[in-house]
Amino acid sequence: MKTINHLSKNHSLIDNYIRQLRDINTQGSSELFRENIRRIGRVLAYEISKTLDYSYQMISTPLASHQQAQVSDELVVITILRAGLPLHDGILSAIPEAENGFISAYRKHDNNGGFEIEVGYVACPSLEGKVLILNDPMLATGSSFENAINALSKYGKPKRVHLAAVIASQEGVDYLDQLLDDSFSLWVAAIDPALNEEKFIVPGLGDAGDLSFGIKLQA
Repeated sequence: MKTINHLSKNHSLIDNYIRQLRDINTQGSSELFRENIRRIGRVLAYEISKTLDYSYQMISTPLASHQQAQVSDELVVITILRAGLPLHDGILSAIPEAENGFISAYRKHDNNGGFEIEVGYVACPSLEGKVLILNDPMLATGSSFENAINALSKYGKPKRVHLAAVIASQEGVDYLDQLLDDSFSLWVAAIDPALNEEKFIVPGLGDAGDLSFGIKLQA
């Protein structure tokens, strides 16, 4: 990958949001959990915005004419469902002019206790020549991002791809770093050291989808 941007390397308000997301004493409020994800999404979008291309437009204020910079890149924000919805909201609140897309990726378990990531529903505009922000709150093995990228390849070649996550495992970060070329960048609020036997991030925070929207029944 071109860059791995670990926001928690430098202390900021993100530490407060992450603490509340992780702490079992504050996880009882789904709305607070979603709001902290949204807050992190806004910060991630702000950091990504520093890498975008800009042009100048002449505008008029009540006092004078003024040449003002504005984003010239065409942006597409795509979320991996369902856990990514609050992160999508946060990113989109910072860049409301972006186009939107959605993709489902979930763990399909087998009878031996293993699983593979399966991609289902995809709704996506053209990505040709645009800047893609693909987001998923939890980057565990990296397979969800990998399969989503493969599924989106038929929609055109983006100018650049930014992967946005709240918490990642070091193993998942290393995997994507080896897999992806220099047109990809990763933006993550926190990187944790390990995955457990079930491939959940440790210490992590649990199941982001369940904490945001309630426990789902298994079919």
